[in-house]
Amino acid sequence: MFVRSERLFLRPGWPEDQDELLGLIADESVVRNLTRAPWPYTGEDARRFLDAPQDMMLPRFLITQPGAHGTRIIGCIGLSVLEGQTNLGYWIARDQWGQGFASEAVRAVLSLARAIGHKRIVASHFADNPASGRVLEKNGFRPTGLVTERFSEGRGASCLSHEYAVDLDSPVNCDDDFPKTRLGGTQNLASRRAA
Repeated sequence: MFVRSERLFLRPGWPEDQDELLGLIADESVVRNLTRAPWPYTGEDARRFLDAPQDMMLPRFLITQPGAHGTRIIGCIGLSVLEGQTNLGYWIARDQWGQGFASEAVRAVLSLARAIGHKRIVASHFADNPASGRVLEKNGFRPTGLVTERFSEGRGASCLSHEYAVDLDSPVNCDDDFPKTRLGGTQNLASRRAA
């Protein structure tokens, strides 16, 4: 499965991606914001991640950026099941932070999630990573009010985590997913068509 967005190409990982992937995620400032990535992150961890079987209902992708000199990996994004709910997780390489790539990749995966039948997606971020919360809110996620302790393999400890959710069961125009209102929320299709 592949997904194209304005600037990004989301694709499965392949064995030959191991060294490039390792070079990006073997960064403590990235891994400490994830729950399941260990620290230190090794070549064996990257190989295991790339070799894991794909589930068509829970796809995961390398986030790549096509350019004049080829395509480079800049992060990872995917769906999984966490505590019985469909969960979104992602990371972006530190040298790519602040360029809107996480928001764009989240938007693309939410559009795919809707297309394959998911009705609700949850996501969370550690309390000391509010930038991830802003990415989620830009894409229609809203805080659930749930703050829990989640274990981070990279930190080797449990940390406070804020949970967000977005409902995907309302109809939308797939060409313009999650348009913003002045208040930062999403407009429903009926109110947009009435305007």
